[in-house]
Amino acid sequence: MNAKTTPPSRPLPARTPPAWDRRRRATLASMLALALAGCAGHAARTPSLDLDAGISLHTHRDGDDLLTAGLGEAGLRSATPPAFADPAQPTAAELRRRAIWTNWRGIADLSPGGGYAETYGALAPVPGREYHALVRLPGRKQPHRVMVQVPDGFDAGARCVVVAASSGSRGVYGAIALAGAWGLPRGCAVAYTDKGAGTGYVDTRDGRGFGLDGRLADGDAPVEFRVPAMAAADGANADDTATPGATVAAGSASGGAAPIAVKHAHSGDNPEADWGHHVAQAAEFSLQVLSLAYPDAAPWTFDTTRVIAVGVSNGGGAVLRAGELGGPHFDAVLAVSPNILPGDGGRPLYDYASDAAIWMPCALNARAFDAVPLARPGGASSTAGFARCASLRAAGLVDADDSAAQAEAARRHLLAGGWTDEAIAAGALSSNFDLWRAVNATYASAYARTGPDAMPCGFSFTALDASGQPRAPTAAERAAWWSDGSGIPPGNGIALRSPPAEGGDPTLPGNLCLRGLWDDAGSAVRAGIEQTRAAPPRAGLPVIVVHGADDGLVPEAFSGAAYARWAAQDGAAIRYWRVRNAQHFDAFLGLPVLAMRYVPMMPYGYRALDAAWAHIAEDKPLPADADIATTPRAFVDGAVQPLRAENLGQMP
Repeated sequence: MNAKTTPPSRPLPARTPPAWDRRRRATLASMLALALAGCAGHAARTPSLDLDAGISLHTHRDGDDLLTAGLGEAGLRSATPPAFADPAQPTAAELRRRAIWTNWRGIADLSPGGGYAETYGALAPVPGREYHALVRLPGRKQPHRVMVQVPDGFDAGARCVVVAASSGSRGVYGAIALAGAWGLPRGCAVAYTDKGAGTGYVDTRDGRGFGLDGRLADGDAPVEFRVPAMAAADGANADDTATPGATVAAGSASGGAAPIAVKHAHSGDNPEADWGHHVAQAAEFSLQVLSLAYPDAAPWTFDTTRVIAVGVSNGGGAVLRAGELGGPHFDAVLAVSPNILPGDGGRPLYDYASDAAIWMPCALNARAFDAVPLARPGGASSTAGFARCASLRAAGLVDADDSAAQAEAARRHLLAGGWTDEAIAAGALSSNFDLWRAVNATYASAYARTGPDAMPCGFSFTALDASGQPRAPTAAERAAWWSDGSGIPPGNGIALRSPPAEGGDPTLPGNLCLRGLWDDAGSAVRAGIEQTRAAPPRAGLPVIVVHGADDGLVPEAFSGAAYARWAAQDGAAIRYWRVRNAQHFDAFLGLPVLAMRYVPMMPYGYRALDAAWAHIAEDKPLPADADIATTPRAFVDGAVQPLRAENLGQMP
């Protein structure tokens, strides 16, 4: 545990700075940097980042707030998104409100009886101030968005900061349901980063990106993601992001229409390799913001401020990568269901996801999954699964002629690679939604650093008409990308398009091509993946990793459990909590068939935050490793029973 210098004892009242114009903000930041330039030692001074775009400050009170954007509990629970008065030209406030609604709904189970704000969590509005900026790592082509929320109840005496990275490839609000909901009501500032991904998609017909307020920007205004315009995909080069000599099967599948650029896929930076540095910069930005918001309490340093890093899924991997960096940024790191490639052991996401994309549709027809909900859309057996089994037989990948034996052979292939039946069963969600293919196409392009017109294996992102042909996106679709997108299409009017394929299994050729980029040890994809391998956490840094035993998107055996085992062998101060009957997607637990099978992961994230804070602020010992037995909700009198504390088992 890092000892912290005692901060000033008097809490300072929240103050609302005047609405600076852009030039005055830049001048103030420059004066701050000059004043701090003579301070010695990284930990003994307030960080001052070189910002791509100002510091945009907005106050959220009186019918608006930091945590719910004025929607309150009822608005967040509503299945209907907040409307835009003019769908083609939404206001900045409307976009922010919609983005917060989208990210809450995408991460947390807010369904009736799901337990949120009853058994765990909080949805009370929290007024305060919100600061946005764009920051760029040295030598990188694109910035990442950072944001700090400072509640009116911020305790300048306690000096608590929670730093979070968005889950998946989401925008900057992608961690609000865990980091914001825990930190803001407790008087902590909460810092966020989109870790170089996000939803600032670009229509390459004009190359316009999204500004800090979520609206399409004009001219040279700072944007989240910038690519040059192109007249058409065929023969066009979006930018200089393609790696010379990259060993990928490149080609245009956009049918002559200009493709849509997605930041995670097309930034040219392989952002995953920099996740830890993105989180560290968000922590530095938080102290820079607090020095402006509370100048009388200066200096704001890592020596006098307690900082916890937390993340879910990709965000969990990001904070673990941040924990390996030298320096004093973090007092504790908490990762929930992390996507992380340990220095030894485990499997990278692209490896097992590209394998699952080929084998899982067939494997789910095996008898072991007869009782698994959603394993076979449309009935007792899946037509798509039968088609995939037949394709595997035709390709000589399975020997059996009987369809049941083919499905069992596919299941055993996955088990031999480290999957469990429980993870395969939960993986039905990713298989049925064709998520594996979307993830693999996106990540392959990111690892190989290709542009939007040269994605591996001929994939592209584009809007499609009713006949499946490329078209230009509508103004309303485009305006909502920033607020509504998940960071990985398809969705929000954008489709994943692959080269035409004939037969009853049209997605298999693309999946086989993507898998081939992993099998080729010399490919640019393999080189990009190797850049994401983790190092051990900083010596003495408290780390808690929480993972669901049934996770079917990021199986614990490949990621969280493998990382915890490897880090512990290296001497890390790490705790591993394994949660039984838990999978990756809390947001899907509103479906009764899943609510009766799984418990949510979010409560264990809140408990880990409680434990970490007690450890660093009150010097209490970290809880031990745990294998947590749980009891999913029962179905009684025609309804799923509400989640109770006893369903969640004995938490550490």
